[in-house]
Amino acid sequence: METDCETLIRNKYASLAPVMSEAQIRLWAATEARELGRGGIAVVARATGLVRNTIVAGLRELEDPGHLARLAAGRSRRRGAGRKPTTVTQPEVKEALDRLVSPATRGDPMSPLLWSSKSTEKLAAELCMKGFTIDADTVGTILKAQGYSLQALHKTLEGGSHPDRDAQFQHIAAEVSLFQAAGQPVISVDCKKKELVGNFKNAGREWQPKGHPDTVNVYDFASDALFKAIPYGVYDVTRNEGWVCVGIDHETAEFAVATIRQWWRQMGRARYRGATELYITADGGGSNGARNRLWKRELQALADTTGLTIHVSHLPPGTSKWNKIEHRLFSQITLNWRGKPLTTLEAVVGLIGSTTTQTGLTVRAVADQRSYPTGRKVTKAEMEALAITRSDFHGDWNYLFAPRDNVTRK
Repeated sequence: METDCETLIRNKYASLAPVMSEAQIRLWAATEARELGRGGIAVVARATGLVRNTIVAGLRELEDPGHLARLAAGRSRRRGAGRKPTTVTQPEVKEALDRLVSPATRGDPMSPLLWSSKSTEKLAAELCMKGFTIDADTVGTILKAQGYSLQALHKTLEGGSHPDRDAQFQHIAAEVSLFQAAGQPVISVDCKKKELVGNFKNAGREWQPKGHPDTVNVYDFASDALFKAIPYGVYDVTRNEGWVCVGIDHETAEFAVATIRQWWRQMGRARYRGATELYITADGGGSNGARNRLWKRELQALADTTGLTIHVSHLPPGTSKWNKIEHRLFSQITLNWRGKPLTTLEAVVGLIGSTTTQTGLTVRAVADQRSYPTGRKVTKAEMEALAITRSDFHGDWNYLFAPRDNVTRK
């Protein structure tokens, strides 16, 4: 939350910046930071958007009488002068950098957060070997501008690591490209966090008449809830569309595949007329887990009734936070219902279905009040009857189901 001090500095900057040179802006920002004392650089940086190095440089210049004398004599550089950005003098550098980083990205290769496993120093060295003139700081600036983010340590500690982790992401990226080029549907699936339905506090804030906030229960006891809402989602990677079924019984593989089936009947079939294949990316555990027998049996039934050859790729262990659907769909739903109590099933469905973004995301949501009992067993004979083909590369993570003959298509 912005402090009063930051607001004051931001307003000053907005008024002064248009009439000041770059050198004057540096000195003004440094003066404000020095007046604030400890932590002043951070406050001014947040308020103005200037990088810390600019303010630090200004502080050094304040201590340099010679520089101040030159400035007083009118010998400062005019605003906008100086060296052109690297991306202007070497326009090919962005594409070259993207080619270096993309094969080594961690997480879902199609995610808006691309977590690079190569340091900026190594990337700069490789670019220099290719004939570019660039340093590590400039590489970092370009990466941030292109939507990349530096991987935080705590992310790498989520779950166990696997030696083929990055190779699996490369496999998924290649498969996604092939299916999209062929006009075949590509979806990411997962179950969002279960939500207590009732008059409970929901994180976040929204605009309300001053002094009249909505009131909710003091304690979030599960026993006071009407039920738990279970939102299972399907995200169409190519079309930036979401489908969410909100269940009220159990999160099972039957529920997961039933959601995919509804998506195909209500959205997918009309959007991909003539499709013969479907590519699904999913986490490695839970209702759509790589070892879940019921998941496989239900997907085979889906392949049989739709006539689609269904390909499945699971994200490697410990990478659920990078599932495409998490960043493109679920996070937007959470933003849309922030500060609103989820009092009824209709409220949950309505808030999910009204989720949109400036990048064009649209979502359809429906309630699924059917029963999905737990404890369903899949026999060895049923598993042997599956028309499953496992990939040569990690067949436990990558496999397909061919539609079996003599089955009524729907």
